[in-house]
Amino acid sequence: MSFGERLKQIGQVFSFTAKQDRWFVPLLVAAVAIPVALTVLLVLLGAGWIYIPIGIMVTLLAAVIVLNLRSNAAMMNAAEGQPGAAASLVENMRGDWRVRPAASSTTQFDMVHIVIGKPGVILLAEGQPQRVRGLLGQEKKRLSKVIGNAPLYDYVIGNGEGELPIKKLRTTLMRMPRNLTGKDVNSLDKRLGALMARPQMPKGAIPKNMRPSKGAFRQQRPR
Repeated sequence: MSFGERLKQIGQVFSFTAKQDRWFVPLLVAAVAIPVALTVLLVLLGAGWIYIPIGIMVTLLAAVIVLNLRSNAAMMNAAEGQPGAAASLVENMRGDWRVRPAASSTTQFDMVHIVIGKPGVILLAEGQPQRVRGLLGQEKKRLSKVIGNAPLYDYVIGNGEGELPIKKLRTTLMRMPRNLTGKDVNSLDKRLGALMARPQMPKGAIPKNMRPSKGAFRQQRPR
């Protein structure tokens, strides 16, 4: 990524965070103003010009820390309750995470994402808890044919009892034990790819706008 593209990305993150978090701008101003004020005070007291570059570095570091912390919190708040948010979050995590979004889904936006990583196979369910637990059971049964002895974990994303808040998803995955090697992950990814080569139809009633018209059936009927 070029320097100009990186600056543009930082600007987008800044704008997004400022809209989502009312405390972001005041905290950023404080993170910049306090080190600058201390640097100026030290120089005026005769501590030496060496504190100017030190003050600049501390100011930049404080601004980056505030931007990183508040932007992450803003993104978590914005993602909460959005279909597919869990898969998108894992796709942008550092490390070797193979994500298959909505590997199983319904027309009511219930979905189960499959994540393959060094901890093993992780199922992330989003949607109405009672319905997605049924999807989880189906997906476990399907995956058991190909994953062998690889550990299998499952989470329902939500804020209810026994559910995993999306704000804690990243830290939960990062703290999981590393049970597989990189070679194991590649092999498992290939086996799951072969299993999922044929797409599944979403469970549930077909929406009206996806149903073929009656005229289409009449046109296909032999004369």
